[in-house]
Amino acid sequence: MKTGPLPTLADNKLVRMVEISRVLNSTTNLDQLLNTIINEAADLINTEAASILLLDPKTRQLHFKASSNDIPAQMADMPVSLDDSIAGAIFTENRLLHIPDVTKDGRWNQNVDEAIEFKTKSILGVPMHNVDQEPVGVLEAINKQGGVFTKQDAAMLTVLADIAGVAVEKARLFEQLEVANAELNELDQIKTNFISIASHELRTPLAVILGYVSFLREEADPAMAGQFDSVLDAAVHLRGLIQDMLNLQYVDAGQKAEQSIVDLTELVTNMNLDKDETMEAKSQQITISLPNSPLKAKVDANMLEVVISNLMSNAVKFTPREGAIEVTLEVNGREAWLTIADSGVGIPQDQVDRIFKRFYQVESALVRQHEGMGLGLSIAKDLVELNNGRIWAENRSAQGSQFIVAFNIVD
Repeated sequence: MKTGPLPTLADNKLVRMVEISRVLNSTTNLDQLLNTIINEAADLINTEAASILLLDPKTRQLHFKASSNDIPAQMADMPVSLDDSIAGAIFTENRLLHIPDVTKDGRWNQNVDEAIEFKTKSILGVPMHNVDQEPVGVLEAINKQGGVFTKQDAAMLTVLADIAGVAVEKARLFEQLEVANAELNELDQIKTNFISIASHELRTPLAVILGYVSFLREEADPAMAGQFDSVLDAAVHLRGLIQDMLNLQYVDAGQKAEQSIVDLTELVTNMNLDKDETMEAKSQQITISLPNSPLKAKVDANMLEVVISNLMSNAVKFTPREGAIEVTLEVNGREAWLTIADSGVGIPQDQVDRIFKRFYQVESALVRQHEGMGLGLSIAKDLVELNNGRIWAENRSAQGSQFIVAFNIVD
């Protein structure tokens, strides 16, 4: 049987380098990454120790970040100058540096040895590069065991340093991303708290305003009634905005749907959709078509009421004065379809799918004629999907648009 040549020491080290590269690129924890690098460097080059210094981009100083020897806590905070140190020379000159006898080099700082109780004799150091080949730190192999540093050691350490430099940069970016995500989560919590406090604090005085305005309108003479109608419209609009904020908090809190078998016909009937104050003020006509028998689905009744209220508010908003709104509940196959249609301006075809995004407005903020925060439809979509339903919008063949909500029928 013929056999190939036995693997050489160089071949084994090449395989080892490939495995090291794989490990380093799969590690995102910076401390773990640095410890892996120095241990592999000391083992591959056969040295007594290895250390890593990384550049602080703010101060433009190097700092010891890892060593095969234990680093005292105070040493990690000790800056290493770029101007009068061996590591600084490796970094600024961006090249490999071999110091056979550190005692004969004026840049050597023996305080480091004293801090870690170690005697440095010789150093082989190389710069670590990021993906743009910019130096980000220094990798040092210290005290070659059983001889002197060779060209093969230098080549091996250079390759390892570049692999490590890219991995370190990636780990740093990952840590920055985690910090950014934590800050975003904190901001999101602040937003949620603000919405909760603001919406609850506004509800009480608004209820007082609505009560007094309604009372005064009934007592006022015809000449003043129109002015009270304007105040009432503004208060009702503000109530809608507050309800949107409460609904948004309701969705963001991760509320789970408490589903039960609900008669959709009865639910829509009990909502008294034809009694909407704003719809009456705009002299809009509403037609409600419901089945003569129960139509049941497994849903959260409270959530579904919010969905219908939001869709109705949207229809009333975009339907002109004396326009028409149609509410239809019907069976379609094995589903119950609730349709709320208006006779408004319709939806631009390229924006039909986008109107369910939060804070999205069809009209430009500078020229829009219809008020609102752009939350009602997105909240409706979230709540429908929490109940395993579907919701979509269509333009009507005549004029206006319609929104359809579909749920599976339960026998």
